[in-house]
Parts: sequence; structure tokens; C-alpha cells
Amino acid sequence: MKPAVPPHRMRARALAGSALLVLAGCGSQPPAPQWQREAHGAAERAVQAYFEGRERVEQAEFDRARAALSRTGDPAQLARLELLRCAAQIASLDTAPCERFAALAADANPAEQAYARYLEGRASAADVALLPEAQRAAATASGAPLAAAVAAQPDPLARLVAAGAGLVRGEASPQLVQLAVDTASQQGWRRPLLAWLGVQIGLAERAGQEQEAQRLRRRAAIARQEP
Repeated sequence: MKPAVPPHRMRARALAGSALLVLAGCGSQPPAPQWQREAHGAAERAVQAYFEGRERVEQAEFDRARAALSRTGDPAQLARLELLRCAAQIASLDTAPCERFAALAADANPAEQAYARYLEGRASAADVALLPEAQRAAATASGAPLAAAVAAQPDPLARLVAAGAGLVRGEASPQLVQLAVDTASQQGWRRPLLAWLGVQIGLAERAGQEQEAQRLRRRAAIARQEP
């Protein structure tokens, strides 16, 4: 009998399943070069640390990934990594401009440029056709169809990215927000959980549901606790 896979490794594998983490085809045959393996592992760990709120680890791992990719002299590789960082930020509702990707965007391929516009809420119909399959259905949906499209994503990172991109477009239905809260909670991802709980608290307050808002604040307080 095979030993059980530890939960943190399961989460890492879920991250690796995202199209954004396939840095230049990691895992393909013949075996990937050392720089690819190093960049892929560091990118996984960086996103995991970012979601868990471990900022020093996040920065160190992103630096390792950048160092590995820089050895190729290929700006497109660095652009892909920065796009991953942008996606993680949108999943956590950080809508600040992705300046690191913008500085490299001219050397990114058309699909990645389209993905960046999608994260910013300004994807065109032509851009949607270039998006990863996990995001296409969510890219143009709204209301209940958007929540359904996001819920259909098996990968938790892709689910949160789709939800975040929907919110950027002004689609923040209670169903979508609840789905994002549940996804972040199930993965133990503190940063996106607190961000989405904040949106949920705002929705409850605007609806005059003060008891619900208080319940959500108590939940957020628990999530903020450090060991």
C-alpha cells in the first residue's frame, strides 16, 4: 500500500496542475533541464507561501525562481513567472498594477499578454480564445453562470483566479464570493481567505445583515491568528 500523501504536498500538486505553473513545459520528456526544475519548484513554494501569508518565504522563493529563469537569458520565461505572481495577487484580490509583468510584456507570447488583460478585466473576445481552458468559460460569464463556471474548476488556484477576475469585472455575486471563501478556507490559504471574507462582510453590511457580518468578522479574526 502506498503511503498517504501529506496535505501540504497535495496542495502543492494542485498548484502544479495550474496552467500558469507549467513553466516552459516542466515535466515533459526528455527530462527537463535543471533550471526548469528549480524554477518550477520555487514558483510552487512561492505561491503557497504567498497564500499562507509567509512573506519572507514567498520573496525568497520568487527570487530563486527568477534566478533560475534568468540563466536562460530569455525574458519570456521571466514574464511567465511574473504572470503567475499577478494571478496569485488577483486570486487574493490585490488589484495593484502588475508592474513586473508590464516591464516584460513585450517579450511575452500573445496568450500570456491576453491572460494579463484578462486579469485586469479588459480581455477582448480575441483574448478569451487564447486563455487557458480553465478560464475561458468564466471569462465572459456573469451572475449565476459565472459562479457555476468557477465552481466547475477542479484546481483551487484556477478557481480563485477566475473568481478574482470576475470581481475585477464587477461580478461579485454572493454565490461567487461564497465559493471563493470556501475554496481559500479548504486550502488553508489565509491571504485570499481574509480578502474574500472582507468582500463578504461588505455584502452583509450593505444588506443590513449585521448578525451575519459579525459572524464573518469572528471568522476573519480566527484566520488572522498566528501560531
